[in-house]
Amino acid sequence: MSERWSQRSGSGRMAILTSGGDAPGMNAAIRAAALLAMSQGWKVFGVSDGYRGLLEGRLTELGAGDVSGIIREGGTMLGSARCREFAERAVRDVARRRLRDAAIDALLVIGGNGSIAGAAALSDPAEAESGGPLVIALPASIDNDIGLTGLAIGVDTAMNTIVDACDKIADTASALNRTFLVEVMGRRCGYLAMTSAIAGAADAVLFPEAGRSDAEVVDAVIRTIERVRARRGRKNRVIVIKAEGVSLSTERLKEMVDARLHESDGKGLAVETRVTVLGHVVRGGRPSAFDRLLASRLAHVAVRALMAGEHRRMAAWQLPVEPPAAVGHRAADDPYCWLVDFDAVLAETEQLLAGTSPLVRWRARVLDEIEGVLAL
Repeated sequence: MSERWSQRSGSGRMAILTSGGDAPGMNAAIRAAALLAMSQGWKVFGVSDGYRGLLEGRLTELGAGDVSGIIREGGTMLGSARCREFAERAVRDVARRRLRDAAIDALLVIGGNGSIAGAAALSDPAEAESGGPLVIALPASIDNDIGLTGLAIGVDTAMNTIVDACDKIADTASALNRTFLVEVMGRRCGYLAMTSAIAGAADAVLFPEAGRSDAEVVDAVIRTIERVRARRGRKNRVIVIKAEGVSLSTERLKEMVDARLHESDGKGLAVETRVTVLGHVVRGGRPSAFDRLLASRLAHVAVRALMAGEHRRMAAWQLPVEPPAAVGHRAADDPYCWLVDFDAVLAETEQLLAGTSPLVRWRARVLDEIEGVLAL
């Protein structure tokens, strides 16, 4: 037990906060963390509506009955909200005062990049007074755009939702020999588009990390249609999955593709194109079994870490690379989970979103290599 923890009052009061975009499995994490903490004699408080609710002091004590059945539900029972003003020191001082007034010893933050950045700023040693709450975070983002974790909570459910939708779209596309441009979430990270394209047997995938110009994006779609149309004895339907972060909007892409196809009518490329934007459908739904297990497992590691006096760390799942000891360490009671320093997580996330991370470049290279395979 760390000196920081041993100097506390021993009241055992933990607050749980969900922030940013909701992700299926957040409720599973809340449930697991709350029940484990309660079993150890702690009082557990839920913060309503993320950092905004924290600023307003909206903390409510939770009982076992409040969380026992929520593992099946998508979204977050605590609610979430964006809070851009949390970037200001004076605003964070208010949040720290709220935690102090509520005698909170430990804070568990569940959310994405912005949420973890908020947790890092809230617990910044240069700002936070000694004796402030221990802070641990859990990665929850359907885009899988958080550094130093193999998967974030919600990704598996979102991927399954996309694949299920594409299976249904493929049925109608096959019946009418149409080309469908399917837009999925992923503003700065194309992970969902990449993985769902492979799992859903799409014919092409468009993602921001490829760095293609608008003309190159259109060329890629036209090449795919030509390859599919060259098949023998098979339906001529085409499914193209596109991440929302691709600079060319999906509607504009359709217009440009249609114009090129019109020019090619003499080559037998009279093709009907349709657009389907899955949008926030991808965020919703009951979490998959994997997301329920992942969320519960990471929550278990996080609470145990708080009990051991860990601070300013994120619980991570199967790191893509093993970090130096100064960056993070494997959770003592879980061979697949790690506890990684906030600053290292945020630095790697920046590289991930900028497209400079070796992991991102590897993903882009692999997808580039199999581009011609998808349409066979």
